[in-house]
Amino acid sequence: MNNLPLVSILIPIRNEAAYIERCINAIQDQDYPGEMEILIIDGQSTDKTRDTLRQLALDPSVFTILDNPGEIVPIGINIAFRQTKGKIIIRGPGHCIIAPDYVSNCVRHLQTDNVDGVGGPMKTIGETPLAKIIALAMGSPFGVGNSAFRTISGTSMLTDTIPFPAYTRQIIERAGLYDEELKRNQDDEYNYRIRALGGKILLAADVQSTYFSRASLQKLWKQYLEYGYYKVRVLQKHPRQMSARQFIPPIFVFCLIISGFLFLSYNFHSSPAILYLSSFTPLAYIIANLAASLWTIYSNNKNISQFSLFNHLFFVTLPIAFIILHISYGLGFLLGLFHFWNRWSDTIGKVPTWENL
Repeated sequence: MNNLPLVSILIPIRNEAAYIERCINAIQDQDYPGEMEILIIDGQSTDKTRDTLRQLALDPSVFTILDNPGEIVPIGINIAFRQTKGKIIIRGPGHCIIAPDYVSNCVRHLQTDNVDGVGGPMKTIGETPLAKIIALAMGSPFGVGNSAFRTISGTSMLTDTIPFPAYTRQIIERAGLYDEELKRNQDDEYNYRIRALGGKILLAADVQSTYFSRASLQKLWKQYLEYGYYKVRVLQKHPRQMSARQFIPPIFVFCLIISGFLFLSYNFHSSPAILYLSSFTPLAYIIANLAASLWTIYSNNKNISQFSLFNHLFFVTLPIAFIILHISYGLGFLLGLFHFWNRWSDTIGKVPTWENL
């Protein structure tokens, strides 16, 4: 036990009253035999998050609660970095629970696998009928592309990014602090910086977490709109971080806009080709969406004999969830291109130095 490293778990949160107790319980249930310190960084919560934390009567020798006036995750993480003592630092969950062996498996991989960061597959679940549909969409290759930690389980491999990562202190000191501009995509950007230094990021099959999906289509829209919007800044800073799947939604939305203009310009004296062109993208997408929805429902239904297609709530709502994922991300990306049009030479962003932390 004396040879095990101190582990620092950072939990940046804001308005997580519905989930924070389960998050804390999962951390307290860890089987790691070494010492842990847990820093909870609250981004000015306006719900009952702080009340819940007080009711939990957390051990002050283990838990520290910090204030994050900047509210967003990267600012909170940077605040906590100043106080961490651990040799291994985990960017923990707030809207998620981790498996009981999460910490011990992270430590083992970092010590034995010659990697600098480790995370694992994230299972997305919903607690209401609508949230379950959203979870299905977020775990589907049609919904999120080839995002390894969302769509792959049972396989360990080097990857580009991971959720709730564990890092060695050495790689954090080399890579620097989080970009405080990135409300979303901060882990993608940070993991790319680590890989650019020659570091390795491991997706480990035995490092498991469960994420609670958004419970409304409105919240899902906002979440993925922000993902697309801030992905532009990641593109501007690190063009090689991007993969083909991240360009498909904005291209799709751009084609929809062109299709709309073509349709509005059509009249009975126009060439039929204009009508065909304006219909191609939306019709092709509708067919693909329905086919993906059917396959997703079929592959996730454990009792096919009781599967009723037309009475199944999933068949009605899942295509809508897919539409929201794709259009909100694509539209956010296009809005980001417009808003950040003059930032292409800014490859630093808002990354503070250790001295100015």
